[in-house]
Amino acid sequence: MLKNKKSVIFDLDGTLIDSLWVWRQIDELYLEKKGIICEDNLQEALNGKSFTEAAKFFKETFSMNESIEEISNDWIEMCLDVYVDEVILKEGALRFVQKVHSMGKSLGVGTSNNKKIAQQYLQSKNMTRYFSTIRTSCEVGKGKPNPDVFLKVAEDLNVRPDECLVFEDTLEGVMAAKNAGMEVAAVYDSAHVKFEDDIKSLADYYFENLLQAGAAI
Repeated sequence: MLKNKKSVIFDLDGTLIDSLWVWRQIDELYLEKKGIICEDNLQEALNGKSFTEAAKFFKETFSMNESIEEISNDWIEMCLDVYVDEVILKEGALRFVQKVHSMGKSLGVGTSNNKKIAQQYLQSKNMTRYFSTIRTSCEVGKGKPNPDVFLKVAEDLNVRPDECLVFEDTLEGVMAAKNAGMEVAAVYDSAHVKFEDDIKSLADYYFENLLQAGAAI
């Protein structure tokens, strides 16, 4: 799986960390404050969107008076403490990152999340030392399945796309990696069961968790 690969790129939410429940909670609370009922399919509509794109979606969909920046800042304020205090790493994540790092591979993160949230979380787990770069979809201006966030990580790591292996949990993320010309290993997350068959068919590898992935290298 890592043969001829110089770098491994990780998505964050749903891949390295069990955090998707936070956003369901944040969205419900945020909309509730505005007197708006959160629809069941909202998370599905947000899959792959950058933090800024998600804020724009909220503003346009729910006709909000707040600016995109104000919506984003509200979300950051609402979730920072929850991330650090309540979000846990997914099974086998730390051990897998350590193992790949010890093999001499350069590591990066390509996430749709906000950079402050991503950095603060990884710092709280003492994991930033393993990653040479953390890039967000907001920084490149386009969310997944656009490949730009992964291409930017590869550029930072000074490697070609074909020298990278990406770990992702969403269909949009898997598509982004393939669109970047990279091999991709999909990791199961219960939030994406509806798209599991599509994810499996598109990904080069599929794992129930990162413990299983660790056993494959």
